[in-house]
Amino acid sequence: MSTLGTTARFEISDELLTRLREDVVLRRIGTSIQWFEEQRDSLLFLDPGQENAAAFVRYFSQWVDIGYGDAAIVRELLSRFPKSKRATLPLCDYLQLELAEGMVASAEEETEKAIARFDLILALGEEAVADKQLLALAYFWKGRCKRKQGEYDSALANTKKGRELALELGYPRMAAVMQVLESWLCFQKERLAEAVAALQEAEAVLIETDDSVTLGNIQSGYGRIALREARYEQALDHFARAIELYRKRDPRHRNLARSLANMAYVKRLTAIRLAQKIDAAAKQRRKQPQSPAVAMPSRERVEQLRAEVFSNLAQAEEIYRSLPHHRGWGTVHIERGLLYLDTGDIERAGSEADQAYQLGAEKKDNILTARARIVQSIIESAKYEEGLDEDPTVHAQRALDYTRDALTFAKHTENRHLLARAYIFQGTVLTNDFFNNTEAARECCDRAEEYLTPGVHDHLWEEHQALKAKVLRGGGVDVMLRKWSQGVTDDQTFQQLTERFAEIIIPKVWEREGRKVSRVAARLSISPKKVRRILSRLGLKGD
Repeated sequence: MSTLGTTARFEISDELLTRLREDVVLRRIGTSIQWFEEQRDSLLFLDPGQENAAAFVRYFSQWVDIGYGDAAIVRELLSRFPKSKRATLPLCDYLQLELAEGMVASAEEETEKAIARFDLILALGEEAVADKQLLALAYFWKGRCKRKQGEYDSALANTKKGRELALELGYPRMAAVMQVLESWLCFQKERLAEAVAALQEAEAVLIETDDSVTLGNIQSGYGRIALREARYEQALDHFARAIELYRKRDPRHRNLARSLANMAYVKRLTAIRLAQKIDAAAKQRRKQPQSPAVAMPSRERVEQLRAEVFSNLAQAEEIYRSLPHHRGWGTVHIERGLLYLDTGDIERAGSEADQAYQLGAEKKDNILTARARIVQSIIESAKYEEGLDEDPTVHAQRALDYTRDALTFAKHTENRHLLARAYIFQGTVLTNDFFNNTEAARECCDRAEEYLTPGVHDHLWEEHQALKAKVLRGGGVDVMLRKWSQGVTDDQTFQQLTERFAEIIIPKVWEREGRKVSRVAARLSISPKKVRRILSRLGLKGD
């Protein structure tokens, strides 16, 4: 793109707007960002009375959203258009400013305000709004806002509408950017294969562009899917590639911070798994000191991973603080709190979780506040188990209260992972020796299972299996059989009752038959496939 020279006031020609528009839809990112850099001093001299001023603010807001500058500059330019001035503008100019207002509100995490701006545009519809690209962006940006709120069905519907309009306009690259968000929403709805296919289609369209942020988002999407499928090494590889791509555009990009936090999460889970293997091996050696030595990871490797987690989180926090970005910053506090808990530092863990909750409450962010409450519950449970303070039962009650809060927040979203996690930890609290409410814990366990994806054995699935084991050990079977004998089925279908009975009987017979699936199948006259399915659901491995 040719430059116009740095002057106190630059001309906003039709040619300039056309170039800015084409660079957006064709994802020619570097050329326009270079022009904005060269015109940095002139931008603030924009006169609302000059020709194309409102349109320029609209396009500038798009470029800020893409990665140039920050929303504060857009806010300053919008302030040049007071209500009295806007009332005299043509409808097309008024709507362009509304789009920019929505972008700024979204960037400042004022999600409801942003949605109101986009709804004003969308309420007019295609017949009244001649600029279909503006409409497409309004749908897309509203979809992003709905995603932040955890309203995934609405987010997906709006995003698809935006992508359809982009394709109608002949803008496949712009549509591909929207398709990346569609993939994320499919992922949240546990439609993983569909999410991968959407990312692959978008990547094929964008791979020849210099839109490194969207390409980074694609790698981040692959990483989250790999993480959900417990493919930790592949997840780390994808997050590392995402970080490289984000750094090409901005070494302090908010999405770079998100990938650093994701890497920290994966490394923390890896450290937990390694520590569990080391502890299990040590226990086995104590039982059988003559058994041959097996190569195992070292404690030093676990500590190295934890140090890397702290480092990743510190880098992410520095970026989030500078933006500011409440949810991202809150995520850092949550992950750091969990890491402190892993190392036994309960007080620091509590401080981190409290800060995460305050950040979520400040922005009325149901997802962040629910996640923070879950961590606070885990911490209170740890305090109860360790008998801290003169009356540790206070911590048990507080742990349950926090899980109830978490469920309340989570139910305002469609985040299946979050809902499952809230039910799991409420059930876990109910199994402790203070409450010892096995039946209520079982109900939580069952509700959590409704939100889990069959065949996906990630960290959440492992937490669910741990709760299920506690429920089975807690004497709930006798209570359940007694209720069945009295005809009390708790509104379960016969098929559900049969499945529950199979979960009780099959593992017992499996143990008695030397853990041989074929023997269980023969003894109970059922198919080996069903035996393996029940064992797998319970976290047991058949032969």
